[in-house]
Amino acid sequence: MQLQEILYTQGFGTRRVCAGLVQQGYVTVEGAPVDDAFADFDAVDGLAYTVQGTPWIYQSKAYLMLHKPAGTECSQKPSTYPSIYTLLPAPLRQRPNKGAVQGVQAIGRLDQDTTGLLLLTDDGQFIHRMGSPKHHVPKVYEVSAKHPVDDAQVQKLLAGVVLDDDPKPVRAAACEATGPNALRLTLTEGKYHQVKRMLAAVGNRVEGLHRSRIGDLALSGELAPGQWRWLAPSEVEALRQRK
Repeated sequence: MQLQEILYTQGFGTRRVCAGLVQQGYVTVEGAPVDDAFADFDAVDGLAYTVQGTPWIYQSKAYLMLHKPAGTECSQKPSTYPSIYTLLPAPLRQRPNKGAVQGVQAIGRLDQDTTGLLLLTDDGQFIHRMGSPKHHVPKVYEVSAKHPVDDAQVQKLLAGVVLDDDPKPVRAAACEATGPNALRLTLTEGKYHQVKRMLAAVGNRVEGLHRSRIGDLALSGELAPGQWRWLAPSEVEALRQRK
């Protein structure tokens, strides 16, 4: 693949802009300067290059983990709070996709005051698989409650509670108290404000909410709020293989 095309697919601008970056000497590939925009390289995942001194690796599809901080919205057009997408470098926001939307997209949403694990990708099939209710991908939440958590509340959440917009009970896949006013809740559905509404249905109230795990993938301990990293191929494959 021509170098200008490689940069274009990775979100560094239009083909003309990418050609200009190369011709002006702003690009190295595997440590060597390249000023020929039409130079051919094997576009394989892991190809190392730099653009204006910033190191990057070629990824045919982007798969990311983000530690969402409080006070951010999972929207390209936020209404009140900053968008989570402002936490990502420009190339990830500008990767060309088929259709009208550019860049990586969050798989599902977290409320503005909810923190924790978000997955982002530009792989439409992966988004569908991870977001589809039929795959029952478990999501684990750490909940801080306003009132003490007792065994009766835990048992009700496991047995199922009725929310105001659906007569069918909604059950936690797993639930355990982790402190006097705290619990760990595992869900396989994704209803609007589901955790908050489930806690309200058992007479309690969510004061703090953090998503710590999706499937077998836990939020990296080294990621501070607002930081992101690439997912390893083995992590992506493990998520794909969940039934």
